[in-house]
Amino acid sequence: MNTHMAPLLIGIDGGGTSCRVALLYQGQRHEVTGGRANVSTDREAAVKTVLDGIKAAARVAGIAQADLSAAHAFIGLAGVISPAEMEFVATRMPFPHATVQDDRPAAVVGALGDMDGTVAGIGTGSFMARQRGGRLDLIGGWGLAIGDEASGGWLGRGLLTRTLHAHDGLIARSPLSDSVLTDLNGAAGIVHFSLAARPGDFAALAPRVTDAADAGDPLAVDLMRDGASHIERSILALGWTPGEPLCLLGGLSERYRPYLPAALAAALVPARGSALDGALALAARMGATS
Repeated sequence: MNTHMAPLLIGIDGGGTSCRVALLYQGQRHEVTGGRANVSTDREAAVKTVLDGIKAAARVAGIAQADLSAAHAFIGLAGVISPAEMEFVATRMPFPHATVQDDRPAAVVGALGDMDGTVAGIGTGSFMARQRGGRLDLIGGWGLAIGDEASGGWLGRGLLTRTLHAHDGLIARSPLSDSVLTDLNGAAGIVHFSLAARPGDFAALAPRVTDAADAGDPLAVDLMRDGASHIERSILALGWTPGEPLCLLGGLSERYRPYLPAALAAALVPARGSALDGALALAARMGATS
């Protein structure tokens, strides 16, 4: 393989729900999707998911495992919050040219490219970012235990919390809270579920909130309004000004659109690409400077 004529690039976007791997070689892009890859939740499992994805992508592309050593890779993973975690993942990879970061920079580069703008990433977890003049400022991404407001995991956990509040008579019951109590076998069932649940398990409940909100369920509407309020506060804290491009990313992004203030809704623009596109772009930058 002539890596000077045809560089081998690998981009990875790993989160609490799934891990996507893109391999670009000789103008051909090959993608595979695997399981969860959250380093803070289970770093050994996250590394295994990444390695399995790399091997699967190489098989699809017809590239020998030995040739992976020449690859330039950008690995963006949820839960990477310290240099020690970056090093832990990097040293387990089958190539020396790997940059490991959390999953936020790749999402921003994918969405904005080199353009100035603000991003709200609302998936299993959440984060907000503003790119301006080559500088990237970030808010959030701290995980469901102490953050990830407005995210799928936050909505799912909030649904269970408010269902228990309704059960205890602290807030009014709603069709959504009644159905959750029934489906999870009462308050005890909710508690048992919560003790073993991971962010992706809570996030799996988020569609129940968004669908119920669309139908006017007051408990669900309140949750969506609270999430939208956090998005607004974060975006303003980053310095966003009216008219500046704003991208909403992630599986829940469009569901929040009706709850945003008019000025924010008017500034919404489609993302230029995905986090996986951003990871490949960052891998290409690595290759260009090495």
